[in-house]
Order: sequence, then structure tokens, then C-alpha cells
Amino acid sequence: MSERNSKTLEATRRRLSGKQADTVEKLTKAALTVLGRAGYSGMTIRIVAAEAGVGAATAYTYFSSKEHLVAEIFWRRLHASPSPVAPEAERTARVVAELRNIALLVAGEPELSGAVTSALLSHDADVQHLRTRIGLEIRARITTALAPDPDPEIVESLELVYAGALMRAGMGHESYTDIADRIERSALRVLR
Repeated sequence: MSERNSKTLEATRRRLSGKQADTVEKLTKAALTVLGRAGYSGMTIRIVAAEAGVGAATAYTYFSSKEHLVAEIFWRRLHASPSPVAPEAERTARVVAELRNIALLVAGEPELSGAVTSALLSHDADVQHLRTRIGLEIRARITTALAPDPDPEIVESLELVYAGALMRAGMGHESYTDIADRIERSALRVLR
């Protein structure tokens, strides 16, 4: 199994067997259903566990909080999302394509997008671990898009553009589609 595939079977707290991975998959799918029906404020681990057909104690074995569960959903979606970057494309086009792709991961799901913003701000240790993994993945994608000579200051500036824009969208100031356009305009300014 490749390292990339093995990571999809690894939750924040431990490596997963096939059956455990299936349980986590059930819980993440159930969480999306509950979010769509009850919103983030109405979502609890117990409700998600019931929706998934597993015991609450089992759900808490994998997820310490609803914030942890939502952060895991975003991490999995980001990690599974293929890069849209064509290696032969011009550097600026590669960066813009990558940032737009990441920004639009939850664009069509308003309940999830708001939940992701709230969840990723949590002080939960498991969320902090995922936030680090998410940040490293985004940095790696930006760095790859800027290859062959990524300037660390430009990488950091683009990370800040992305993070600030997503926070703005998560707070409901603009749609994720509008934010993707704003990220593109800001990235073009950084890359001049």
C-alpha cells in the first residue's frame, strides 16, 4: 500500500484496520448527513453515531469531539483531492489552480464549510494535530506549484492569503466561489 493510501486509513489517533476504517467512513458520512439536517450547532457525536449505526462509545474511540470529526472530514477531503496543477503550466497558473482547488473543496456545502471554519479554530489536541497536517499539505501544494525555486516568503504570503480568505468565507462575509476569485486576484498580486 502506498504511503498516500495508508494515510487515508489513519485517523488522528491511530492506524486503522479495515473494519476500523469502515467505521470511521460511516461516521464521517453520517456527520455530513447530520450537518445537512441539523447544522453544526445541532450536531453531536452521539447523534452522528446513531446516524451511522454505531455506539456512541465507539464513535468517541475515534473522535474526541464534533470539532475533531469535522476537521477529519476536511483533512480527508483535502488529502484525497488531486492537484489540478499541470506541471507544464506556467508557475502563476499552477499556483492559482492549486489555491482555487483548495478553496472550493467545501464550496457547495454551506453547513460543512461553516463547520470546518469553526472546527479548525478549536483548541482540541486532535484538531490541532489535524490543523498541522492540513497546513503542511497546503504548504506542500503551494511549494510544488511554485517549483523549481519556491521563495519561502512567497509561500508564506500565499498561505496567509488562503487562510485569511477562507476565514472570511467561513464567517459568511462572502461565498466560497467569490473567495476563490479573491484568492486568485490576491495570489496574482503576490506573484508579480
